[in-house]
Amino acid sequence: MGRAFEYRRASKEARWDRMSKIFPKLSRAITMAVKEGGPDPESNAKLRLAIANAKAQNMPKDNVESAIKRAAGKDSTSYEEVNYEGKGPHGVLVFIESATDNTNRTVSNLKTIFNKAGGQMVPTGSLEFLFDRKAVIEFTVPDGQALDEIELSLIDAGLEELEVSEGTAYAYGDFKDFGRLNQGVIDLGITPSKASLKRIPNSPAEFTEQQMEDIETFIDKIEDDEDVQAVYTNIA
Repeated sequence: MGRAFEYRRASKEARWDRMSKIFPKLSRAITMAVKEGGPDPESNAKLRLAIANAKAQNMPKDNVESAIKRAAGKDSTSYEEVNYEGKGPHGVLVFIESATDNTNRTVSNLKTIFNKAGGQMVPTGSLEFLFDRKAVIEFTVPDGQALDEIELSLIDAGLEELEVSEGTAYAYGDFKDFGRLNQGVIDLGITPSKASLKRIPNSPAEFTEQQMEDIETFIDKIEDDEDVQAVYTNIA
């Protein structure tokens, strides 16, 4: 299975830790979750996920609570989830997930980034079929708990593949099984550190080291945009 997002995970997370915009991005995810299902995380699974991911990025509890309170207010900003697709430098394919309150601004900003990099945006839906949407649940492997037993238990919850790297497990499943897989981990007495939906390329491509420098610079600029929530590529 391709892992384009895994290829850049370490460097990407290091960059996001330094980005001053990371908390606003997380706040937007919380806002959308509250507006969709209410401010109570006990009855709003999407909000529970947003809170868990905010905690995983070390967002202070006060910030999380403030974001929920603001989102529950009648005058709070409403954000729309919009996807964008395009081809970047050296033909790299890019799928962008955004949360925006102004699609004209978002499109304009992204077009500028693509054009300056010699790439172009393409109509929505042009590249989506080239990515498989997967549920990804990350958690720390408990001491004394056999990995094969964890894997066997999670198969009934929709697990397709389980990978472990430096004590952290990554459980993959179909996006439709997201809730079931996440709950399966919790039922084992394990608290997920992150739970999200990822887009994985079904035909990953290789790029040279020099090409990757251009591509990384290009993707950095996209990720720096305040409306962008996640970026996926077809990098092998």
